[in-house]
Amino acid sequence: MKRKALYFMLIAHCFLFCACATFPRQGEPSQKSNLTPATVKYQIIKGKTSQAEVLKLLGSPNIITKNRDNDEVWNYNRMSFEYMDGADGGGFIFWGGSRAMSTATTKSFDLIITFDQNDIVKEYSMISASF
Repeated sequence: MKRKALYFMLIAHCFLFCACATFPRQGEPSQKSNLTPATVKYQIIKGKTSQAEVLKLLGSPNIITKNRDNDEVWNYNRMSFEYMDGADGGGFIFWGGSRAMSTATTKSFDLIITFDQNDIVKEYSMISASF
């Protein structure tokens, strides 16, 4: 009998702690980044923007390499994760108010900037993916 009561208490505590867990929700504030397609398009100008200006605008790159022409290449990457708890659809509601159905979306944005021998933006490319 005591064993059944112990199991019941253990299961009840598990449900209680799971119901109190928090996850990021759509619409909640998150850390902002200057690494956006609009920032790149309007503030990084081929043949004009310097390495110092890019550094001030976007911060340190994730990777710095050299290409075949010995030009310096900076790589930036930003990934974001969006979690939705199924508030827009049905689903079984667990004790504590959580829905059984949820979705998650991951977005990736990569920026590759090539600088000329004078440390001015020679070219850049952006790659965006969502899955």
